[in-house]
Amino acid sequence: MEFQRLRASEFSAKGCADLTSLDTMSPQERKRQGYIHELIETEERYMADLQLVLEVFYKPMSESGRLTDVEMAMIFVNWKDLIMSNTKLHKALRVRKKTGGEKMPVQMIGDILASELSHMQAYIRFCSCQLNGAALLQQKTDKEPEFKDFLKKIATDHRCKGMPLSSFLLKPMQRITRYPLIIKNILENTPENHLDHGHLREALDRAEELCLQVNEGVREKENSDRLEWIQSHVQCEGITENLIFNSLTNCLGPRKLLHSGKVYKTKSNKELYTFLFNDFLLLTQAVKQFTSSGTDKLFSPKCNMQFKMYKNPVFLNEVLVKMPSDPSSDEPIFHISHIDRVYTLRTENINETAWAQKIKAASEHFIETEKKKREKAYQARSLKTSGIGRLLVTILEATELKPCKPNGKSNPYCEVTMGAQCFTSRTINDTINPKWNFNCQFFIKDLYQDVLCVTIFKRDQFSPDDFLGRTEVPVATIKKELENKGAATRRLLLHEVPTGEVWVRLDLQLFDQKSLK
Repeated sequence: MEFQRLRASEFSAKGCADLTSLDTMSPQERKRQGYIHELIETEERYMADLQLVLEVFYKPMSESGRLTDVEMAMIFVNWKDLIMSNTKLHKALRVRKKTGGEKMPVQMIGDILASELSHMQAYIRFCSCQLNGAALLQQKTDKEPEFKDFLKKIATDHRCKGMPLSSFLLKPMQRITRYPLIIKNILENTPENHLDHGHLREALDRAEELCLQVNEGVREKENSDRLEWIQSHVQCEGITENLIFNSLTNCLGPRKLLHSGKVYKTKSNKELYTFLFNDFLLLTQAVKQFTSSGTDKLFSPKCNMQFKMYKNPVFLNEVLVKMPSDPSSDEPIFHISHIDRVYTLRTENINETAWAQKIKAASEHFIETEKKKREKAYQARSLKTSGIGRLLVTILEATELKPCKPNGKSNPYCEVTMGAQCFTSRTINDTINPKWNFNCQFFIKDLYQDVLCVTIFKRDQFSPDDFLGRTEVPVATIKKELENKGAATRRLLLHEVPTGEVWVRLDLQLFDQKSLK
């Protein structure tokens, strides 16, 4: 449709412009009004479709008893919230249409969009869950002929125009991705000195940000679903720690599945199904085959394939990835060095370079994250500003710590902090009575404000470290005790846990005694 060719009667019917000035409009302004007309008309049709779904599909499906409440919620997700989030936008656009365009004091189109797009967070949830809803709908129509016939019957309503429910369920995602395109078209045909130009730029930013949030939500939901699938299809016997795939990693935030598929050991040609996460690489063997082929079928609910670990997980902060020494080689081979072991693996074809590249990138990110964490702690310890003294601390041991492992033991380590200054002891495995003899020193900035904090954790590989208790001692208290008793070993009870204590030796050295009087 060429908007510059629209007749005056057409603009009048749509309420897009003032008829008295239509004949004098520039080609750019005609296009601008045409895109505004497109926005208003498509929004009205979209709202009609949202309401139609409630009347034609949702209501009879709910009343039929063919679906449980959980199944209805999976298919339609938060459909009513979508209607509510678009209602104000729809009403504002209708008011503008009825009053004939941009006559003041009618709100300008960019102002309307910038305001209302910020209230459409319901789309993030809907679009994230829509794939699961579509899969359930398809599953029920495939397995239940009566349900399929029922859906066909209610879809004969003339307002559906022959479209099934599945097509209507795609409309919210289609609509949310359409907003940036329409707004951009309006903006490109709006002069910079126009009163609405700034509002349109803001509206475009919000529409694009909403699309990014929706896409990120879809990716997170897909990642979460795949991690849950792996949990139920991969046997992890032999790992001392409970491995929950869909959880936080130790230091990289939420666990993410980066890549998966088949690789082969070069010597034995053993087939391995491999899963690359952001913190470790998992090599597995199939113990139960399935008929479908292709890695895209791997995470399907219909897939009944089962795996078992081939080797313990390979942590990516401990690996070195090497490509073949001969670049001209036709063999799609790469090497993974892990501590004292080298895995030489072959991909299915020479073009499958993603494995080595993705493992290397994930390894570098893991190592860089740990490096930044260490540097931050080191910089905080190195700040020898105008301190008034230093506190020498020796963490000797802890006793009767809370057991966290099935064998009644823990892997404890100690974190000692004062403000931003932080020191961490080594981890001692399989004990609840660790002996560290760990020394550190802190620079005192304020004798009456600084507090020494000792926290004990259990080291975990696959999840954030477990809390085993903490204790705090104000520096002022340490000074008073040293004046009365002198340097000595002290027993401190751990708080927020049912059991545990830590033994420490403290010595406070003040640089200028006169300044403290």
